[in-house]
Amino acid sequence: MDYTLAALKIFGSQLASCTEAPCSEGCSAAQMLSGIRFQRAWVQGMILSTDYNESGGGRLLLDDGSCVANLFVLPREAEGRFWRPGMYVMVIGAYIAAESRDNYPSIKVHKMVDLSSQPDREAMWYMEVAEAYSLFYLPFSVAASPPPSS
Repeated sequence: MDYTLAALKIFGSQLASCTEAPCSEGCSAAQMLSGIRFQRAWVQGMILSTDYNESGGGRLLLDDGSCVANLFVLPREAEGRFWRPGMYVMVIGAYIAAESRDNYPSIKVHKMVDLSSQPDREAMWYMEVAEAYSLFYLPFSVAASPPPSS
């Protein structure tokens, strides 16, 4: 994992348009979205279901309003926390393109925070994603697109 790459603030449905990033010798696998190389996604949404295994890890389904994402929680992230359906959470984790299917992106959770008690959480999240797109992602997208043909 290359922690020099930012975790993109995005909606889960945007992950469907990612492509595999070109890789030179010594670099770690990454994805490209709008000309930006990344490995981790930052999403927020409502937990729909939880399925924990005997080792303490589990699989959760998260609805962010644009799609439903598979979250894979390691035992150390789940330890002492009771993630339940109905909780509104912020998730930062590794996007796993190889395990993403049918507009169900897969994310290996690195950090998850319960935001259920924050009344404006969802509206603020939409504003944060729009702001990140306008300030950071759009300039890269414009720079990465080919010039118009004459």
